[in-house]
Amino acid sequence: MIKFLIKGLVRDKNRSLFPILTVVLGVMLVVLLHCWLTGVMGDFIDYNAKFVTGHVKVMSRAYADNADQIPNDLALVGVNDLAAALREDYPDLEWVERIRFGGLLDAPDEFGETRAQGPCFALAIDLLSGRQGEIERMNIPDAVIRGRLPEKPGDILISEEFAEQLGVKPGDSVTLLGSTMYGSMAFYNFNIAGTVTFGVTAMDRGAIFVDIEDARIALDMQDAAGEILGYTKNNIYDDLRAAELTQRFNAAFGNEDDEFAPIMQRLREQNELSGMMDYMDMFKGFLMFMFVTPMAIVLWNAGLIGGLRRYGEVGVRLAIGEPKGHVYRSMLAESLTIGIVGSILGTIVGLCLAFPLQEWGVGFGELMKNATIMFPTRFRAQITPEAYTIGFVPGMLSTAIGTSLSGIGIYKRKTASLFKELEA
Repeated sequence: MIKFLIKGLVRDKNRSLFPILTVVLGVMLVVLLHCWLTGVMGDFIDYNAKFVTGHVKVMSRAYADNADQIPNDLALVGVNDLAAALREDYPDLEWVERIRFGGLLDAPDEFGETRAQGPCFALAIDLLSGRQGEIERMNIPDAVIRGRLPEKPGDILISEEFAEQLGVKPGDSVTLLGSTMYGSMAFYNFNIAGTVTFGVTAMDRGAIFVDIEDARIALDMQDAAGEILGYTKNNIYDDLRAAELTQRFNAAFGNEDDEFAPIMQRLREQNELSGMMDYMDMFKGFLMFMFVTPMAIVLWNAGLIGGLRRYGEVGVRLAIGEPKGHVYRSMLAESLTIGIVGSILGTIVGLCLAFPLQEWGVGFGELMKNATIMFPTRFRAQITPEAYTIGFVPGMLSTAIGTSLSGIGIYKRKTASLFKELEA
């Protein structure tokens, strides 16, 4: 019977071609949009983790409550011992210390007088020792536009756009004006080693990168840091694992009466990322529903039209004694065959379209030029193992629903009237 059904589908294009094309189109769109949304969301999470949140972050309670203000007067102290304890208790994560701060960058002329000034956002990381892998994590070598990487104390990196605004270049000296951890004025001279561009508007607009030991000297933050960030070894964020980790850490170190006690937050709890991630997950589910429903309606109508065209065939099969249930199940088998073939072809086409989007992406630099959140200016798709199977859900489900609805008419046929119908 299966061989008979397959031959019927191959030989009768009206029974297979249109439904298969419908499934191919729907599955292709599901796979393509899944890869696109996964890539956009992955880039969004990855950039925020690398530059701001980490996969988990340890701060003082008071600092966490005012994190948007970057209050270094509420920073963690004794971070050497705390970081050592974190590396011992959670060896499956990489722990790095960072200081974020703002200030005014002054570019002098040849006489030492102010030639240009501009507000800057400074990120202090391990640029010189290389023990914490920060340069590789942020892919700084590939981001260098002019100059070189920092090699000695006092060297900094400045964003290319900011350097053009100030009219400075690698080799020039600049002065950072800010405030120390204790609120006094801070003045510190730096040498520009190179300029960088990351493709993130929020970073490229006015960022500088300082070695963390230089920042500690400039801000009077010896053995202190605003944040200690944790990253998984494979650099992939796992929300369930991060939630378990933060719960365990906060239960061990939590002290609600001490505002300087350390507290851990996972990526999802920072920078209002929870709402964005929930929205993207909901949108994926909505996307599946929006493609399954129209495809089911189209295939239902196709089944009804096919049922009218095959009215005589079904009548003959019922007249010779074939049970209604068997006829109904054979039609479901036909639809599943169509769903499998269409899903395979649609998945192949969708992956072929997603591949160039993964390699080259689509640039949205003009749209993102005023963005203040951590979004890349070029979005890329991402082909994941899930992309190879996700199209089979709407592909097979829509054909099954469509045939199930259209095939109900089989049970409404009255055997007593079959011969009159055939005579007519």
